[in-house]
Amino acid sequence: MDEQNKNLILATALSFAVILVWFLLFPPPEADPALENSVEMTQTEDGTSVPASTVETAAAPGADTGEGAAPEGRRAALADAPRVEIATDKVSGSISLMGGRIDDLKLNDYQTTLDENAEVVTLLSPEGSSDAYYALHGWAAGSGLGPDAVPGVDTLWTLSEGEALGVDSPVTLTWDNGAGQVFTRKISVDDEYMFDITQSVTNNGEAPVNLAPFGMIAQHGLPEDLKSFFILHEGAVSMANGELSEVDWDDIAEAEVNSTWGRPAVVTEGVTEGWVGFTDHYWQAVLIPEAGETFEQALTYDPRADTYRAFTRQPTRSVAAGESISASSKFFAGAKEWETLQDYQSAGVAKFIDSIDWGWFFFLTKPIFWLLHNLNQLIGNMGVAIIGLTLLIKALLFPLAYKSYVSMARMKELQPEMEKLKKDAGDDRQKMQQGMMELYKKNKVNPAAGCLPILMQIPIFFSLYKVIFVTIELRHAPFFGPFQDLSSPDPTSIMNLWGLLPYAAPEPGSMLALVFIGILPLLLGISMFLQQKLNPAPTDPTQQMIFAWMPWVFMFMLGGFASGLVVYWIANNTITFTQQYLIMRSQGYKPDLWGNIAGGFKRTPKGGAADADAKPKSGKSKK
Repeated sequence: MDEQNKNLILATALSFAVILVWFLLFPPPEADPALENSVEMTQTEDGTSVPASTVETAAAPGADTGEGAAPEGRRAALADAPRVEIATDKVSGSISLMGGRIDDLKLNDYQTTLDENAEVVTLLSPEGSSDAYYALHGWAAGSGLGPDAVPGVDTLWTLSEGEALGVDSPVTLTWDNGAGQVFTRKISVDDEYMFDITQSVTNNGEAPVNLAPFGMIAQHGLPEDLKSFFILHEGAVSMANGELSEVDWDDIAEAEVNSTWGRPAVVTEGVTEGWVGFTDHYWQAVLIPEAGETFEQALTYDPRADTYRAFTRQPTRSVAAGESISASSKFFAGAKEWETLQDYQSAGVAKFIDSIDWGWFFFLTKPIFWLLHNLNQLIGNMGVAIIGLTLLIKALLFPLAYKSYVSMARMKELQPEMEKLKKDAGDDRQKMQQGMMELYKKNKVNPAAGCLPILMQIPIFFSLYKVIFVTIELRHAPFFGPFQDLSSPDPTSIMNLWGLLPYAAPEPGSMLALVFIGILPLLLGISMFLQQKLNPAPTDPTQQMIFAWMPWVFMFMLGGFASGLVVYWIANNTITFTQQYLIMRSQGYKPDLWGNIAGGFKRTPKGGAADADAKPKSGKSKK
């Protein structure tokens, strides 16, 4: 075995070892405990104030640690203030009259697990629960007003119109500051996930006052269900005048301290069209000011209270005595459904579809998802849609595949001449390479042609992986039988004979689950093995060993990937096998599939089986 082959084997072994150790030693971090806080105001250069410092207090003992884990903390927080019910087909929850916060929201169409009795997903939670996450709208005080003269987090609003917030039933909240100004907030919601907030102030005083409308989303601590996976963006997302920004949680916390906001902040000024908020795997909460009006975006972090905030702040407005002004904005809180976001984008929310994390290969992920989504709409089964997508991709790449397989078939015809060159050159590698290049040129064969389909498959595979992982349409998407969630790993296991024995399979992601694989990874390994056996084993014994192990190594490597991705790879291998077999037959080369499989189980003589055949004692080719 030469030094180059030793290095190849060592590099392969080390790569697998590093991947295994990384997942075992560095699991995703757990979320920090949430902290309660309240908003105070800091004076800015233009004379208005912005929500700035916070008051840090530890989360109450027994606070909610997750859906269904310790509901007492969340229930106690909800009971701290009078509330207005939110009830639509898509969402349910309530608005707190203390501060007028939208801080209790559940997504009725989505359950936390596939269990029939699983609770629906909770998106927003009030201050005082372990994972507090809510939206607040208000006015920043300017000249002529003190901080107590504008509504704050402790302001107790009055429900003046409406009873419960529904699709056709808005509610109106009012508050009189007792100093001549009356504040009104009208909230409505559509049949999806969009809230409309219209804030008004009437100045009944004798002097003009100055105010600046703002919106805020607060996330106390890091989200409890943080994935911390490189392929997925979690944190802040914003669109500012056509430019998309994705800011991770740690980048907000490590930002430079902004003099205006008085804390670490990422600030974008002069925005006339855009939105800003927080996003995770499948859900997001986003502030959307009215298009055409200039506003400022800010992402801040308060280290004392461990709280992240997203702000939109519009310019200061002057309200003369006896006059009224209004400011309108939208607030999206819900699932990142492709069709829903597309509808909002068509209705005027700039590039809202880009709030989905399409990644660097967006020019591939977007059309791939569009095609997959429409196939699923047509077929009605996401697993079959993935197979259909694979067929279309293979059809698109067929011209490259045809050239590749034709070139491979011709190379098989040249195998005897290549063996003769190898024998004549002996240990002279330069002579061997020169002879092979002349042989390829003479017969018009391109040895690199076989790499083209593989190179094209790499970005497509990664893009499909991205689509399956990040899009909510794949979440809990069923295929058939035990495969009821194509976004999660194969739930079956050889440990219980794929469900035939009466005990549970290992937990997905565990070490046992990686070893005792399911049905889909096994089919993947078999499909790769059969595809490989269309060709004889390499002549070099080291390469022969590596190729022999490759299907089974990939079988275990991809066993923990999303089931939908494994379905794609099985379909891809099956179609590739069929294409290659038929094209090779059309070129006069008949692959000896069963002979190659049987040959793989034979003991290899010292020096390699191929070498033994290529170098008979007589010095002549074997008949």
